Amino acid sequence: MDNIENIINELNPPQRKAVETTDGALLILAGAGTGKTRVLTTRLASILNRGLAAPHEVLSVTFTNKAAKEMAERVETLIGHPTSGMWLGTFHALSARMLRKHASLLGFKSDFIIVTTDDQLQVIKQLMAANGIDETRWPAKQTLSIFSGWKDNAWTPSDVPPAEAGSFAGGKGIALYEAYQARLKALNACDFGDLLLHVVTLLKTNPDLLERYQRQFKYILVDEYQDTNVVQYLWLRLLALGHKNICVVGDDDQSIYGWRGAQVGNILRFEEDFPGASVVRLEQNYRSTGHILKAASHLISHNGSRHSKTLWTEDSEGLPVEVVTVWDEQEEARGIVTEAEKHFKQGGTYSDCAILLRTAAQTRAFEEQFIKVGMPYVIIGGQKFYDRKEIRDALAYLRLTHTQVDDLAFERIVNVPKRGVGDATLKTLREISKMHNIPLFEATSRAVQDGTLSGKAQSALRGFVELINSWQESKSWQTDQLMERILEESGYLAMLKEDKNKEEAKGRIDNLKELVRSMQDYADISVYLEHIALVTDADADDNADAVRMMTVHAAKGLEFDTVFIPGFEEGLFPHQRSLDDTGTEGLEEERRLAYVAITRGRRRVVVSYASSRRLYGNYMPTSASRFLTELPDESIKKMAASNPSQRAWQPTHGDNWSPHKATKTPLLRPESDYVSKSDSDDGFGIGHKVFHDKFGYGRIRRKEGDGATLKVVVAFDKAGEKKLLASLANLKNV
Repeated sequence: MDNIENIINELNPPQRKAVETTDGALLILAGAGTGKTRVLTTRLASILNRGLAAPHEVLSVTFTNKAAKEMAERVETLIGHPTSGMWLGTFHALSARMLRKHASLLGFKSDFIIVTTDDQLQVIKQLMAANGIDETRWPAKQTLSIFSGWKDNAWTPSDVPPAEAGSFAGGKGIALYEAYQARLKALNACDFGDLLLHVVTLLKTNPDLLERYQRQFKYILVDEYQDTNVVQYLWLRLLALGHKNICVVGDDDQSIYGWRGAQVGNILRFEEDFPGASVVRLEQNYRSTGHILKAASHLISHNGSRHSKTLWTEDSEGLPVEVVTVWDEQEEARGIVTEAEKHFKQGGTYSDCAILLRTAAQTRAFEEQFIKVGMPYVIIGGQKFYDRKEIRDALAYLRLTHTQVDDLAFERIVNVPKRGVGDATLKTLREISKMHNIPLFEATSRAVQDGTLSGKAQSALRGFVELINSWQESKSWQTDQLMERILEESGYLAMLKEDKNKEEAKGRIDNLKELVRSMQDYADISVYLEHIALVTDADADDNADAVRMMTVHAAKGLEFDTVFIPGFEEGLFPHQRSLDDTGTEGLEEERRLAYVAITRGRRRVVVSYASSRRLYGNYMPTSASRFLTELPDESIKKMAASNPSQRAWQPTHGDNWSPHKATKTPLLRPESDYVSKSDSDDGFGIGHKVFHDKFGYGRIRRKEGDGATLKVVVAFDKAGEKKLLASLANLKNV
C-alpha cells in the first residue's frame, strides 16, 4: 500500500488526477512521452489496493500480449500479490476467454479451434471452387481481406450492405461470406475476426448475459483507444453501459492505423458516447527536449479533427530540429550514414540512431550505403529490401536472362505469373534435365520443340522460352531498361495491377520501381548481379549495436536519442496515395505520422528532403513537404549540402533555403550524360544529333514550349518523327 501511495505522490498533478478519478467515464489524453503506461498501471493497482473492485471485476484491455504481460507484472509488483482472476489481455484474448464460457449459445463447442490464415485460405478456395467463382479473378487472399474488413465493421453476413459487396465475386460475395461462416461453424472453428464479432453477437442476443457482465465489470480500462476499430468500439460500449466506469487512454494525434480499420472518431466522440465524462490531458513530456516538442506540437496543431493539447517539458530547449536539403536520395543516404558515424565516434552507440521511413521502398539507398561503409544496421518490423518476394522474383528473371543455366532462378519464376505449369510438368522437365545432363531451361526448350508437352503447358512454356531468348538478345541494353521490359512482358506488373489487394500490390509495385531505379548506374548485368549478391550476403544481429531502420508505423511506441526522417517531400510524406484515396482525412493521418516520427527523438531530430529523385533514368524535381512550412522557425535549423559530392551538411544563411523555394529546384542531371548546351540555352539545339534508348538515333527538328513543358520533335532514323517531353526523354548527346 505504501509503495502505491509513494508512486502516486511522485506523479505530476494531471497524472495523479487520472489515477484518482475512479467514478464515471474518464478520457486520458496522453501525449507522446507523457508517462501513460505508468499512469494506467498505477490506476489499476490503486483500484485493486483500495478494494474498489476484486481482480475478476476489472477488465483491462491492451493491444499486444507483450503489453498485457508487462502490465500484469507491474501491477503485481505494486500490490504485492498475484492478479489471478483479473480480465487483462488483448481484445482477442479476452473475447476467446468469454466465448469459450458461452460457446453453446452460438452453436459452438467450448473447445472450438482458432484457425490460421492458411486454414482460412484453404476453406475459401474450396468454397470458391464449389460455387464456380474464378479464383484467378478473385484471389482467395483478397477475399479473406474483404471478409476481415467486414468483421472489423461488426458485420455478420446479414449485416453487409449490398452496396458494400458490389460486384465482388461476380455478385456472390455475401453468399460466399455466409458459406464461409457456415463452414467454420461446421468445423467448430473461429478465425481471429470471429472472436470479437461472435462476442458482440452473443451480448446483443442474450440480454441476461450482457447484464451479468455489465454488473461484473465495475471498472474497464483501455489502452491505445485511438487505434480501436468499429467492432472493438461496440464490444467495449456494450460492456461499459453498466457501471459506466470506463477509462480510456489514448492520443488522437497518434492515430496512424486508419488503413487497417482504426477509427480516430472513436476517441474524438468519447464525450458524446459518455456524457459527463471527465477529461485529463497529460502534456508534460519526459522524453524529448523543448525544440523537438515545439516543432511537433506546432505541426500537429494544423489538424482540424483533434483534441487540443500541447506538449511541454521541464528539460532544456536542446538542439533545434535540423531541416536538411540534399541533392538526391544518394546524397541523403550518404549524409545520414555519415552523421550516424560521427555520433558513434563521439562516444554514442549505433543503436542510439534510428532512420524512420515513410515507405519500405526507401530502405534500398540506405542499405547499400550501410554495406558500402561497413556500418551495422537492422530493419525493424520488415524485410530487407532485397529479401522481398517481388524483388527476388524480378532478380530471378534477370538471372535467368543473364545465364540460362540458373536452375534455381528457373524454378522460381517459370510459373510466376501463373502459366499453367503444374507439378507434373515440372517433374517431366526435371527428368529431361537429369537424363541429358542439361539445365532446366534447355530441357524446356527441347520439350517444346519435340512436342513432349501438351495442352496449356506446351503453349505457355513456348511463350516463356521465346521471352527469355528475346531478352537475352537484348543483354546489351542498359540494365534498368531491360528490367523494365522483363517486368512488363513477363506479365509480372500486370499480375500486381490486377491483384485485388490493392494496397499490398501498390507497395510491391513501388518496390519494383525502386529496384529499377537502383539499376540505373549499371550498364552490365553481370556487374549488377555481383553487386546484389554482395549486398544480400550482408546481415546483422537484431540485438547487436546497429543503426535501427524502420517505417514510421513500426516506430510507434519506440524512442531514440537521434532520429533521422528522410523523404520529407510532397507525394512521399505526405504520401500521394493517402491524399488521393481519402483527401483531408488522409492528409491529417499523414500529419499524425509526421508527428509520431518527430516525437520518437529524445535529443536530436533531423528531417531531410531531396531536391530531386531519379525515376527511370531522369532526375525529377521534387517539392518540399508542406509539413516543413508547418514547423516553427524558432525551433528549426536549416541545413544543406553545398555540392553533390559533399557529405557534411552546412547551415544555410539568410533566405538561401525555403520550403516554398524548393518547388523551383531545377532538374539535377550529370551534364556529360545529356545533350550538350553549347548551342542552346536549354540544351536542345535544332539539328543536334541525339540517341534515345527506345527509338535509337535521330536529329532534333524543332522545339515547342519552354522550361518544364518543353517538348522536342526528333526525327529518328528508324522510328520516324516523335514528339517528346524534354524533361523525361533522357536524350543522350551523340
